[in-house]
Amino acid sequence: MIWILPAVAGLLIVYFAMRSSRFRRFAEPGLSLIVALGLIVAFIIWLKDTDPLKKPTVPAPQQADPAPTPDQLAIEGLAFTNSGRDRSYRATGTAVNNSGFDLDYFRLTVTLEDCPGGSCKMVGEDTALVLARIPAGASQAFDTFFTFPRPRGKDPVAPKWSHRVTEVRGSPP
Repeated sequence: MIWILPAVAGLLIVYFAMRSSRFRRFAEPGLSLIVALGLIVAFIIWLKDTDPLKKPTVPAPQQADPAPTPDQLAIEGLAFTNSGRDRSYRATGTAVNNSGFDLDYFRLTVTLEDCPGGSCKMVGEDTALVLARIPAGASQAFDTFFTFPRPRGKDPVAPKWSHRVTEVRGSPP
């Protein structure tokens, strides 16, 4: 926003230079001097920034804290109910944090198969981001929604659900 002031000043100078010849005689040498000084200052700043003797600063390598892994999060009592909307299912369950980290969120991937008569056909797979602040060694109930395609416009006859945790984020307690 600070660029507005020089732009307005430049427009005013051009306007007055067009209207008054006396102002033009004063403005042209003054503006030439200001532009020349600005270019000299910019050149000096550029030289200081590109000094070949100046050593680049490299940040010291930080030791990364080990992160929680998906196998340290257990999902218990996962249940699915049709939410009443087209192709949407509500999932409820409990997440148990078996890591030494306070969890911020996790991603849960669910696969739905239709298995009438023992032969299974995959309906679809969906992943949900579950925001759950779970302290180390604690558990918390959660609920989320998954959406699957509806083959030939009908619901699965014998739904078979499988799930896996694909990503976990947390921080040391």
